[in-house]
Amino acid sequence: MMKVLVTCPPMLGMIDEFRAMFAEKGIELITPKVVQTLSEEQLMEILPGVDGWIIGDDPATERVFEAGVKGNLKAAVKWGVGVDNVDFKACEKLGIPIINTPNMFGAEVADIAVSYVIGLARETYAIDRGVRNHQWPKPAGISLTGKHVALVGFGDIGKSVAKRLHAFDMFIHVYDPFAEKRPEDLVRYDFAPWPNKLEICDFVVTTCALNQHTRHMVNAETISLMKHGVRVVNVSRGPIIDENALIAGIESGKVHSVGLDVFEVEPLPTESKLRSYDKAIFGTHNGSNTKDAVIRASHKAISLLFGFLNV
Repeated sequence: MMKVLVTCPPMLGMIDEFRAMFAEKGIELITPKVVQTLSEEQLMEILPGVDGWIIGDDPATERVFEAGVKGNLKAAVKWGVGVDNVDFKACEKLGIPIINTPNMFGAEVADIAVSYVIGLARETYAIDRGVRNHQWPKPAGISLTGKHVALVGFGDIGKSVAKRLHAFDMFIHVYDPFAEKRPEDLVRYDFAPWPNKLEICDFVVTTCALNQHTRHMVNAETISLMKHGVRVVNVSRGPIIDENALIAGIESGKVHSVGLDVFEVEPLPTESKLRSYDKAIFGTHNGSNTKDAVIRASHKAISLLFGFLNV
């Protein structure tokens, strides 16, 4: 009997929705308990005993895949869009067919990004915490209309964020040298080279993929160029932002507040200084996790994997 390992937490959270699809093919599901990721050592122990792998944000490294192909591993699918944790070149070298599931979550992640923008603008997080502590705070926030947004990344997620923020009558400055621009995009948005115009932006929202060019693109130098009191939102990958530089920006007052769905190390370490700041909204790398999106992406991942396994 073939076996398939699933290590993607959102899919695991709804795994009963998909069991029948595997049962119909006579495939046994392997579903370990995963908080965020499994370690390389855990994966190297499990993978030789499975035929297929639906990957979450796990360290899908060359040594992990090498361990897998020494056993039964025949194919893998990266659940979701981001592939920075997966060594595709190693898969090619080892003859492992692999693919991701792009364009699945643009709307869902954009919704979370906009919720952070609104939360930081109106300080709803402070009001909520105050009421819970038997207080009645009334912070004066800022209006969204007329504010400037530096939007880093203009893929599926970035386009969806831009569409939503444009509806609030905000000015959108897009930073993405590889963006595909429709005629209407050129009318609605300002496309600029990074880090031009950061000094006029009230918000910085990152939605780009993580690669050698984007790692730590928000750093001490670029933060120094930002408008005083900037609000920073990250719904892409944690290492897009140098967290030490961000912490320094918060402590100096340069950065007013942050909305972070992702971090350089996940889960966020207990000792992280970020935990000590009141003007922050934190997530759990959960921007894509709606029931609708999980079903959509999981069906796609399963279909692709079944195709690789010829079942």
